[in-house]
Amino acid sequence: MSHTAHIPSHRKPRRSASRVALRAGVAGGVLSTIAVAGAAGPANAEPVTETIEMPTLTSGLAGSIAQSADATQQVAFTLELRAQEDAAATKAAEIAKKAKAEAQRKAEAKKKAEEAARAEAAATERASRSAARTTLAAVSTSSGSDSGSSSASASVSQATGSAAAVLAFVQAQLGDAYVMGSTGPNAWDCSGLVQAAYRQIGVDLPRVSGDQSTAGTQVSLSNLQPGDILYWGGAGSAYHTGIYVGGGQFIGAQNPSTGVVQKSLDWDPPSGAVRVL
Repeated sequence: MSHTAHIPSHRKPRRSASRVALRAGVAGGVLSTIAVAGAAGPANAEPVTETIEMPTLTSGLAGSIAQSADATQQVAFTLELRAQEDAAATKAAEIAKKAKAEAQRKAEAKKKAEEAARAEAAATERASRSAARTTLAAVSTSSGSDSGSSSASASVSQATGSAAAVLAFVQAQLGDAYVMGSTGPNAWDCSGLVQAAYRQIGVDLPRVSGDQSTAGTQVSLSNLQPGDILYWGGAGSAYHTGIYVGGGQFIGAQNPSTGVVQKSLDWDPPSGAVRVL
C-alpha cells in the first residue's frame, strides 16, 4: 500500500455530466418561454416611452454669474474713483508746492529789496552826516575856536541830515526855563532837552544823564563833531549833559538861573562825550 492511500484529496469533485446537462436544459426552457411570450404580444404595439424631467440648474447659475459681474463692476468703479482721487490729490499737492515756492521767492525778493533800501538809506544818511560834519568843521576852523553864538548859528545853518535836525531843535529852545524833571515844551532839565532833541530824529535815549553818558561810543574831546552828547562827571555816573553844536560851542539846560543857553566849552569844560549819530 502506498503512503498516500489514506490522505483525502483536496480537489473539488468533478460535476457529473448529467447535472450539467440538466442545468443547461432548465436555462434553455426559461429563455424559450420568454421568447414565446414576446412573440405572442400585439404586433403593432407602440414602444413604451417615458420622459424624465431633469432638474434645471441654469437659473441659479445665471443669478450667481450676474451677481459676480455686478461685484466686479463695482470693484472696477471703486478702483477708478480711487485712482481719480489720487490723481487729483497729487495735482493739488504739486500746485500747493509751486505756490509755496513762488511765495517764498517773492518773500525773499521783497526782503532783499528792503535790505537794499535800508542799506542805501543808511549810506545816504552817513554821507549826509559826513558832509555836514565836514562843512561844520570848515566853518568852525574859519571862524576861530571861540567866536560866540554867531559861529554856532553858522554851523547849524550849514548842517544837514540828522545832526542838523538835532542842532536846530536845541537852538530853538534857547531861552527856555530850566526846571528839574521837566521835558518841555517850554521848560527843561539837561537830560530832558537832550532826550527830546534826539527823539525828533527817531533815536530813543535814556531819560537821565548817567545813562545818556554811556548811550553811544565814547569819543575824545579833541575829536568832537556836531551832535555829540557832552557829559559832566564820570561815564555812567554823569550829573549833567548837553549837545555839542560845533565851533567849540554847546547848548544845554544849565541851571535855574541861566535856563537853556549856548556857551563855549571853556565856560564849563565837559568831562567826556559820546557819539550816537
